[in-house]
Amino acid sequence: MQIAPPAKPLTWWASLVVLSAGVTLALSAASVPASILIGPMLAGIALGLAGTSIQVPRAAITAAQGVVGCLIATSITPEVLGEVVRDWPALLFGVAATIVASSLVGFLCARYGRLPGPVAAWGSAPGAAAAMVTMAGEFGADARLVAVMQYVRVICVVLSASLVSRAMLGDAAATHIAPGASAAPAFDAVGLAATLTVAMVGSWLGRVLRVPAGGLLVPLVIGAALTAGGVVHLSVPTPLLALAYAGIGWAIGLQFERASLSRSLRALPEIALASLGTVALCAGAAWVMVEGMGFPPLTAYLATSPGGIDTVAIIALAGGADTAFVMALQTLRVLAVVASGPAIARLIARTTKRASRRPISGDGPAGDPPLSP
Repeated sequence: MQIAPPAKPLTWWASLVVLSAGVTLALSAASVPASILIGPMLAGIALGLAGTSIQVPRAAITAAQGVVGCLIATSITPEVLGEVVRDWPALLFGVAATIVASSLVGFLCARYGRLPGPVAAWGSAPGAAAAMVTMAGEFGADARLVAVMQYVRVICVVLSASLVSRAMLGDAAATHIAPGASAAPAFDAVGLAATLTVAMVGSWLGRVLRVPAGGLLVPLVIGAALTAGGVVHLSVPTPLLALAYAGIGWAIGLQFERASLSRSLRALPEIALASLGTVALCAGAAWVMVEGMGFPPLTAYLATSPGGIDTVAIIALAGGADTAFVMALQTLRVLAVVASGPAIARLIARTTKRASRRPISGDGPAGDPPLSP
């Protein structure tokens, strides 16, 4: 008896999973940041260019957003809240300076470059890259270009933070950073169950209540309240996070076709320049904290770094920086970026309308496709 060949969608999905795993492993071996999201996204791009018609179901995207919201919520610990109470003026300055710097870069990209206002605003938002990509799609911006902007900046941030730490610490930086990066938290069944509950219920509430980007924001708020109050410790193990990031990466990558890839490549020099500009402006804010507030240089630089929070934490621990302050500022920045993202995107889009300039991501007036199918 002859066995019928598998249906074409199943073949596409199998190819997507295998290719994603291979690319992710290769990127991880090369120490590329955010490899568990970039790998699936690159695999999705490859299949999108190959002509596949498969798309990630809407429910899967919403669930993935809920997991990312829970991941952000795990940063709201009592220790972070204590640091906020002690050093709130410096934290407020650091968060405000970082957001102003990134918003200025987004405005300049939209006003004088060829990136559309919403893409420039969401793409230049400092940190919470996966959250920014998903929220950008929810608000109608081109999630493909936003993803390119976000992860080019993450790479710039990680490389610059590593170079700065090596310049300040010498060979000790490499000695201490590597072990920390490989440490894995112990399995927490109760925390995992709480995470799944918050992610599923929160994302469902966000959809039912029609909250903008509610699939991410509602679980984040619920999870932050539970974590900060000491009610439960949310746990997001690497396999769950990898699954969520894969869903988001596939949703972005599968939307690419030859024209959109070409637009992204044309925008790459402008995006790289914007990323370096954001890093430089945030370094300026760090200088103010050193000279005007007396903070150690490495602590100030890492605290104001616009992204790469995992790497920043590892470097802070290795270099003897004030880790509690660094993580408090980084956490507050992520929350502020998530909360202010829609308003800043609307403001930049409204103030940078350019009828006479040709946008890099549009061939007509149809607008940007959302993240979800």
